[in-house]
Amino acid sequence: MAASRFPGKPLKMLLNMPLIQHIYLRCRLFPGFDRVVVATCDEVIAQSIRAIGGEAVMTADTHERATDRVEEAVANLDLGLADDDLVLMVQGDEILVTPDMLVRIVEAFRPTRPAVVNLVSRLYSDADHNDPNCVKVVAAPDGRILYFSRAPIPSRARAPDAPIYQQTGIIAFRADFLRQFSRLPQTPLEKIESCDMLRVLEHGLPISAVPSDLETIGVDTEADRVRAEEALRADPLTKRYLQVQ
Repeated sequence: MAASRFPGKPLKMLLNMPLIQHIYLRCRLFPGFDRVVVATCDEVIAQSIRAIGGEAVMTADTHERATDRVEEAVANLDLGLADDDLVLMVQGDEILVTPDMLVRIVEAFRPTRPAVVNLVSRLYSDADHNDPNCVKVVAAPDGRILYFSRAPIPSRARAPDAPIYQQTGIIAFRADFLRQFSRLPQTPLEKIESCDMLRVLEHGLPISAVPSDLETIGVDTEADRVRAEEALRADPLTKRYLQVQ
């Protein structure tokens, strides 16, 4: 609730439903999850999720990064996960998350069970490319992520039609690596870019990218909320869970 760029955003209303309820219900549309749990340090968010029959787990209010909160939530739930089990984090502002996106990231994880797999989505506007609220990502031809930045990358100076992708808050972790991540010290570029996955790269560990041509919207401002509400209104998935309520 104390998000610096958009205070109170988890309970901001979109189509007469709080943002966090949209995220929870859209994740429930994917049938492959054993369990969907909202991790929060705010009792009002937990109450909002429980009001629609969902599950929430309380965490400390000292976490600066979403991944650290997820690690604590998994520990508090005492799930008895095997080292190579999948924990999939969907951050609470990824308003256009779809079952197809979740299928793709699970399928990318399943064959080799890598430490980290991050969905990245195509950007289509110059405004998004230049927006510091949007974390851009570049990857090698084999899908290995090279860098994340709030600056416009890659440069379009010599390639004006180069595709541009943003990092999403839809990230799969192998359970043992999630525990390892929480013990890694924060790193300089992670702090500069305010992107916790740079902690992984700066410690010399790989992250695999799963590209998607579907647009995503992370709700960080009131303008994002308005844009996201219009996208939800046009999205056929929205009707599937709004009709259930």
